[in-house]
Amino acid sequence: MKIIWHGHSSFTISFSDIKIIIDPFLSGNPKFGNQNMDEITSELTHIALTHGHNDHVGDTVDLAKKTGAEVIANADLCSYLKTKGLNKFNQGNTGGTIVYDKFSVTFVQAHHSSSTVDENGISHSLGFSNGLVFHIKNEKTVYHMGDTDIFGDMQLIEELHKPDIGLVPIGDRFTMGGAVAALSCKRYFNFSTIIPCHFGTFPIIDSNPEKFLKSMDEDALKVRVLSEGEEIEF
Repeated sequence: MKIIWHGHSSFTISFSDIKIIIDPFLSGNPKFGNQNMDEITSELTHIALTHGHNDHVGDTVDLAKKTGAEVIANADLCSYLKTKGLNKFNQGNTGGTIVYDKFSVTFVQAHHSSSTVDENGISHSLGFSNGLVFHIKNEKTVYHMGDTDIFGDMQLIEELHKPDIGLVPIGDRFTMGGAVAALSCKRYFNFSTIIPCHFGTFPIIDSNPEKFLKSMDEDALKVRVLSEGEEIEF
């Protein structure tokens, strides 16, 4: 299994003949850099969304049309994206699981909002914000926390899913900051690998993972800080 960080909260997970991109904020991402869009979209099978904010939905509709990839998202978000031309999607909601032959996706809680403002200036509520847990056959379990604060029921996510890899927002302002994100990882999870995200994209959030790494203390050895476009193999 391979995981690539595309900056902000966007990751690609590849295994077998499956290629999933999570929260594809690519073309508008100031940290996207010199990554190759054609390489990212080649053989793409699924697009998974944690919530409806523009810096997470990103290029979803265009990518789905270009590649034929199926979108996995909260039911309210799917309904909204359908009005924007999306026609291939698999909808879920908090607590539910979508099962495929080689993997499953469970929608878990995230403490955050989910909305968008359309081209007419009209605000749309897009259901709940979620974290996504990917159980992958013969591979490690991946938990993308989405945008969230710490919350006590993270303990239940660990009990139910036992994720090996955590994709963890650390940038503060709109999500947990570094110290609180580190507390969530140390108190509630037994991750073997932690990849921080949602930092450095905009001036208003933390520019680097230093607070997170410092607060992880001896568990900092579990953390893999990736550069945009960097790949890690498991």
